[in-house]
Amino acid sequence: MAQVQLAETSQDRVKERVSDAEWRMRVDLAAAYRLVAHFGWDDLIFTHISARVPDAPDQFLINPYGMMFDEITASSLVKVDHHGEPVLDTPYDVNPAGFIIHSAVHEARPEVGCVMHTHTAHGVAVSAQQDGLLPISQQAMFALTGLAYHDYEGVALREDEKARLVADLGRCKQMILRNHGLLTCGRTVADAFLTMYTLESACRIQILAQSGGTALTRVPPAASANMGQQARQATKGKGSNLAWPGLLRRLDRINPDYRN
Repeated sequence: MAQVQLAETSQDRVKERVSDAEWRMRVDLAAAYRLVAHFGWDDLIFTHISARVPDAPDQFLINPYGMMFDEITASSLVKVDHHGEPVLDTPYDVNPAGFIIHSAVHEARPEVGCVMHTHTAHGVAVSAQQDGLLPISQQAMFALTGLAYHDYEGVALREDEKARLVADLGRCKQMILRNHGLLTCGRTVADAFLTMYTLESACRIQILAQSGGTALTRVPPAASANMGQQARQATKGKGSNLAWPGLLRRLDRINPDYRN
């Protein structure tokens, strides 16, 4: 109870202490945490979504370690520097494993504004399969336009793993962490979230299809040509911006307090 009261007290004036651009990023990031919980992708208090502070590119927002994803608000997000140290007063810790993974991507890819990592059952199941994601669905074909893999090295606590992780990611915006889970990144929170939605859907479809016990039909290479261009045509060139406002409206109908 004391921790909760301290958190509420420290959050009272967060909006007054940050820029308008940071506050908008905080709202989007809090929404992403709530949506992860809404779709059942959360893993109690574990895994993370991080966002670069727009007007301070060496600072990042990440979840307060110990809060459930459906509790996170714009004010409760922890702002840290590139060492993972808080730069605003907070009663919460930062998960060191989470920061290793996220800081690695943010440092190597300055154009990335958001990094999302999940431990979903379907994502981990596919990550454990030797052949990884199979070309058996339209969702998978979109994901396979730029999908990387990184071998499991244990809990991500070592600085030296960062170089290998970013080398494996390259210029891709989605990665399967073998025996571990899924990772996506994007210029905005919306970009990272919609990329994760597609990748997670592809993994779920694969596990369901494999459970049918019959041979699977793979998409022929000719039919998968220019999938990136087809995706842009399908979204009228708006990408994640087409779906993100609707997702925020859904959250506002459920519980708009993520904006606090």
